[in-house]
Amino acid sequence: MTEELSLREKEILKVLINEYILTAQPVSSKGIADRYGLGISSATIRNSMQDLEEKGLLRQPHHSAGRVPTDKGYRVYVDSLIKPEKLSSQEKENIKRNLMADYTAVEDLLEQTSRVLGRASNLLGVTIAPHLDTEILTHIDLLSVGEKRLLVVIAVKSGIVKSIILEVDSEIKPEALQETERILNQKLSGLSLRDIMNSAEKRLKDSYTVNPQIIRLFLDSTDNLLSFQEEEKVYLGESNNLLDQPEFKDWEKVSNFIRLIENKRFWLKIISTKVAKEGVSITIGRELGKEEIEACSLICCAYGKGSLKGKVGLIGPTRMRYAKLVSLVDYTSTLLGEALSQ
Repeated sequence: MTEELSLREKEILKVLINEYILTAQPVSSKGIADRYGLGISSATIRNSMQDLEEKGLLRQPHHSAGRVPTDKGYRVYVDSLIKPEKLSSQEKENIKRNLMADYTAVEDLLEQTSRVLGRASNLLGVTIAPHLDTEILTHIDLLSVGEKRLLVVIAVKSGIVKSIILEVDSEIKPEALQETERILNQKLSGLSLRDIMNSAEKRLKDSYTVNPQIIRLFLDSTDNLLSFQEEEKVYLGESNNLLDQPEFKDWEKVSNFIRLIENKRFWLKIISTKVAKEGVSITIGRELGKEEIEACSLICCAYGKGSLKGKVGLIGPTRMRYAKLVSLVDYTSTLLGEALSQ
């Protein structure tokens, strides 16, 4: 599409979107002429804006109003008309200070990342945990938490910990619990979660003499114990940041939007399918595929190394500072990868 535009049209489209991002108000040809000193008249700018509208890059909300960019206009803007804007040293230091801390669990780090991104941008931060089926099991703990209740704690190499309470038919003696825990760690620690799910029955077939009840219970519960549900993988920041934006003043639209925002499974699907494996990806408006959020864009980037990779990004109105936010997401993804590797 960019090759179809003249140099003048590109410049006018760029400054119009820049102005609209700043003001959230339709932009007129006179406004561009007065504020940007392009060396051309308001009438010439108006003619170019009409041409851009005919090409589907701008639209006019009201007959007497100025123009605003369309999703197609934003796509040309982010793909061809801007370059990432560098973060200042102070901005980097603030993000690093708020992100790089001691965490007792990786979940805490991922939640904090979403919050840090949201506060730095006044948008909604989102982090998706890495897929864990290739993660290595480091330890299993079995703890009695009642007469017929058993707490199973699963720890993996990255530091992520998951716990589930299982109901048992009868009280389990402490020595039997300790011996079963020892056998499970002996036979399963050091294996990937995927390998354990595929071969646990075979690996534990000679262990029923220890305590058949616990072994059977463990095998019957491997799907729950060793897989992390999709809802647990998505960490969202504070939605208040986003709802302060002018685009979200219509209460009916906001209520529909909030319901969708809270649907973590939806965001997991969107981000998993829309985001490239490398670099920063930008998904704009209707490209997200849902009417309730067609006024939004998603900036996202992969983080991590090797098989342990997740996604981190921002959700906000299509009228966002793409050049600056691309750098913010990219820098945060690098920091998050470093924090996980430590």
